[in-house]
Amino acid sequence: MPTPPDTSPAPVTVAHIKDEAELMQALAIREVVFIEEQHVPEGIERDAEDALAYHVLAYQGGHAIGTGRLVKLPEPPAGQSGTWGQIGRMAVLQSHRKARVGSLLLTTLEEEARRRNVSGIMLHAQLYALEFYKKHGYQPVGAVFDEAGIDHLEMHKRL
Repeated sequence: MPTPPDTSPAPVTVAHIKDEAELMQALAIREVVFIEEQHVPEGIERDAEDALAYHVLAYQGGHAIGTGRLVKLPEPPAGQSGTWGQIGRMAVLQSHRKARVGSLLLTTLEEEARRRNVSGIMLHAQLYALEFYKKHGYQPVGAVFDEAGIDHLEMHKRL
């Protein structure tokens, strides 16, 4: 009797973006998620930080399916001390959500922040993602604010 084909999904891996072609893949994922799905204006979605940020891509079965970035903040958030980073532009293609891809992206970016001696992470969480970030140890700070027409909350985590 033949063995049934393996229908389990390919493992998800996360890797640092090494060149412009990989950065273009990350920007393409962000375009689908933020500009097409969430109607964020392109002029807001892409910014000068892209040139300086540490970017990662999540892959499954040889295809890029998610991305995120880490940016070093020029100064810590109000009331905080030390070197802080900001994680942002976290995006996972719709067909791959709920597969823990976001968690892999987030923990990979946090590990890089630790390697860079960052003592805390700040991020702007869309309200629907609050529980996701809380599960990862982030605490909301301040009031809800509008960013690109979407309600967000600032969240902090000490590393």
